[in-house]
Amino acid sequence: MTKAFRATGWLACALSVILLFAPLGCKRRKVRAQATVEEAPGLASTIHLGDPRMAAQIVSGLYGVENGAWRWSARRFAVVLRPPAGSAQKGAILRVKLTVPPVIAEREKSVTLTAAVAKSPLPPETYSKAGDYTFQRDVPANLLTGSDPVRVDFELDKALAPSDADSRELGVVVLAIGLESK
Repeated sequence: MTKAFRATGWLACALSVILLFAPLGCKRRKVRAQATVEEAPGLASTIHLGDPRMAAQIVSGLYGVENGAWRWSARRFAVVLRPPAGSAQKGAILRVKLTVPPVIAEREKSVTLTAAVAKSPLPPETYSKAGDYTFQRDVPANLLTGSDPVRVDFELDKALAPSDADSRELGVVVLAIGLESK
């Protein structure tokens, strides 16, 4: 019985020592929650329409993101862009990466895209074949005042009317719209 008593005594002693020093090894750090102020992302000079974060710069006429890369347009669509640095002095280049889908080219034979920056029209461009295109126009400096956002309106002369297959008015597929420094 003495051996069992000694083993139990040693076990109790070891357990007491562990419990005595356990709080020293398990110090908890107090984590303080602080409110953070996150800035809303500023306006971009170029918007990639596959990025859902760019939706805030779409004014009208561009539908939801498809295939994670693009959006269908309606006949009229508009965005707001931040003029690039130095554009109030040098002007800028408006670039739109778009696709004329085969269904549009076949049914409409041709489609003409017109853009207006700050309500000032730019020369139109006509597309008569399906394919990928870049609509590019010079934007005069007087239309880009410093860092004030600028509205860019687009209009197609034709689009597919809503149908049973798709309730949307369909124009072209738009991948990116941007103002770039000259």
